[in-house]
Amino acid sequence: MQNLIEALCEIWEDLAGGVLEPKVVRWVFPFATTFFIFAVLANFVDLIPGVGSIGYGIRDTASSLPFALTEAHTPFFRPPTSDANLTFAMASIFFVMSLYWALKYNGPVGLVKHVFAVKVETNKYAFVPLFLLFIFIGIMESFSILFIRPVALALRLYGNIYGGETMLTMSLAQKSVFWSVLLSLPGYFFETAVCALQAFVFAMLTIAFVGTLCTPSEEHGH
Repeated sequence: MQNLIEALCEIWEDLAGGVLEPKVVRWVFPFATTFFIFAVLANFVDLIPGVGSIGYGIRDTASSLPFALTEAHTPFFRPPTSDANLTFAMASIFFVMSLYWALKYNGPVGLVKHVFAVKVETNKYAFVPLFLLFIFIGIMESFSILFIRPVALALRLYGNIYGGETMLTMSLAQKSVFWSVLLSLPGYFFETAVCALQAFVFAMLTIAFVGTLCTPSEEHGH
């Protein structure tokens, strides 16, 4: 088991090393690994029977069971990552740390140059229009760094896990036990893969997003 875990860690570190410089890997690898472990465990809560389907709701009068519900409006337990508050908190932590690493790697002035500087060879005639173009690109990238990337991280994880929870709840809520089992079994296998994959994607996106901020860029002038 130890050898398996060490092998997986080496593969994971090699993946990070393919995107980041060695010193940046030392900063980001423990962070991304922690996110992956937390996310995969939180996602797998979705697979525990009763999670999302046991709670307060509309009583099923057609059922002979005393506490049967047609729908649980307020479940006692839910997968942590099916709550947008948690995924946005995770994305906020990533946002703060990514800016910290970007400033640590580039410096304040270097970070501004990294985002807005002209990054292609040019001459004195083409420099001004290219400068204006890269200013526009830098503004768009700044919007991506400050807003789009954290929101995309949060909503991707939240949406996939919430959708999986809804799918499993609907399949288990069938009137017939036969149809309930028939529909839920494939759903459980599918959701197992989705839970692991979404945790991996979340961690890899944190590495990729940091990689766009912590890479050497050559400035070209006229």
